[in-house]
Amino acid sequence: MPELYNEPVFGIALSLAAFWIGGEIQKRTRLIICNPLLIAIALVIAVLLVFRIPYDYYYAGGAVIDVFLVPATVCIALSIHTKIDILKKNWLPILAGCIAGSLASMLCVYGLCRLFNLDEEILRSMLPKSVTTPIALGISEGNSGIASITVLSVLFSGITGNVLAPALIKCLRIKDPIAAGLSIGACSHAIGTSKALEIGETEGAMSGLAIGVCGIITVILSLFIYKMI
Repeated sequence: MPELYNEPVFGIALSLAAFWIGGEIQKRTRLIICNPLLIAIALVIAVLLVFRIPYDYYYAGGAVIDVFLVPATVCIALSIHTKIDILKKNWLPILAGCIAGSLASMLCVYGLCRLFNLDEEILRSMLPKSVTTPIALGISEGNSGIASITVLSVLFSGITGNVLAPALIKCLRIKDPIAAGLSIGACSHAIGTSKALEIGETEGAMSGLAIGVCGIITVILSLFIYKMI
């Protein structure tokens, strides 16, 4: 059995099965908290803990799934292309919104870490939490951050955005699909964008656009904010 655990097929099968179960639970309950990704993460952690399976065994298959992360993100560009006219007409407010979202995210992390006297390494690791993982890791590792904490904070931001975005949009009475999409993409990157695509085509396109724009802006802002630490 340990030999099976060490095969890539184990990690792939476990991931797919956990996500399928999460999807079925969400369909049956229709509860916001029953997010398929959230349930899948919990199930994978539970299986690894109960059967005492080393994470490295699971990641042998998880790394295969990771290969599809970049192509999946790039595919979002297709939805952006279909809304190119909206982008041309609203480029200034879109740019301003992305700058505001990126700045707010980083300053909130900076302020809260200072308020609770967290270690400097934690602060450096969490600052790029609202951009997609490859960019966040590049920023964090280039500024003496801890990669595992960065990944965890990015994942947490994405999941909370995916789960709470529809409710927040309704609660705040956001009617403009451009504003809704940009806000989701700016704070919860690709994981949130998957929910934005479910909400609407325009929301998904603007959220996908925000991933790239906010990533670039965050890289630029990090050059200044990290000097404040």
